[in-house]
Amino acid sequence: MPQVTYIEHNGTEHRIELEAGKSVMQGAIDNGIPGIDADCGGECACATCHVYVDEAWLAKCGTAGEQEASMLSFAATAEPNSRLSCQIAMSPELDGLVVRMPEAQH
Repeated sequence: MPQVTYIEHNGTEHRIELEAGKSVMQGAIDNGIPGIDADCGGECACATCHVYVDEAWLAKCGTAGEQEASMLSFAATAEPNSRLSCQIAMSPELDGLVVRMPEAQH
């Protein structure tokens, strides 16, 4: 099963196995990883699952769609590598994915 590593702003790492097809957000929620609240339940209607995708993984994660880009515009700490974790579906190609949480999400 593919693995993803979540890194809290303080440097604490959480590595989990995540079934292909599940969102990176759902993996965090199911495993009690702090920093991803997912207030909208994964509907791309908030930015409480905002993550920074490590540069090495950006191309494999694809680009943000119009709705996701709109939601990220409300995130005070958005960067070029920002994504909403609800919009990243785990796949075998993403095995080893690393995402970091913004300081504001702890």
